[in-house]
Amino acid sequence: MDKVIVYVDDAAQAQQILAPLLATEAAVATHWVLVACAPRMTHRISKWVSHRTRENWRDKWAEKLFAQLLPLLPSGGGSVTTVLAKGPLPELVAQLQAELGAARVVDARRPRHDAATEPAPAPARLSFPGTVPSLLTGLGALLALDLA
Repeated sequence: MDKVIVYVDDAAQAQQILAPLLATEAAVATHWVLVACAPRMTHRISKWVSHRTRENWRDKWAEKLFAQLLPLLPSGGGSVTTVLAKGPLPELVAQLQAELGAARVVDARRPRHDAATEPAPAPARLSFPGTVPSLLTGLGALLALDLA
C-alpha cells in the first residue's frame, strides 16, 4: 500500500495540488495522512486568550479543514489518517515515517508571500521644486551677514 503524507492549510489549494494524485488508479489503495498546519498566532495573543482557548481554536479549525478534504479522497481500499501539527513539521514527519515506514511527502499548503520572494519596490524619488535655488539663496544670505 502506498503511503502519502500531505501538509494542508487550505482546502482549495490542497484540492488543486492533490487533483493529479487522486486521478491515478493507485489513489484508491493509498494510505493518506493529512497533516493540518494551523495558521501561526503571535506570541502576544497570549495576553488576550489562554493556551487552552488557542488549542480549542486549532482543533475546530482542523475539523473544518478535514471536513472539506475528506470527501475528496477515495473511499475504496485506502485509508485516511488526520493529524494536527502542534510542533515543527520535520520532527512530525520523522515520527510519522517511523510509524508508517517509507512515505511520500506532499506539501499542499498555500505559498507564503515573503518579502524576500517579492521584488523590492523602487526607491521613491523625493522632489521638492525650488529646493536647490532656495538653499543657495539662504547660504548666500548667511555668508553676506557673516561678512558684514
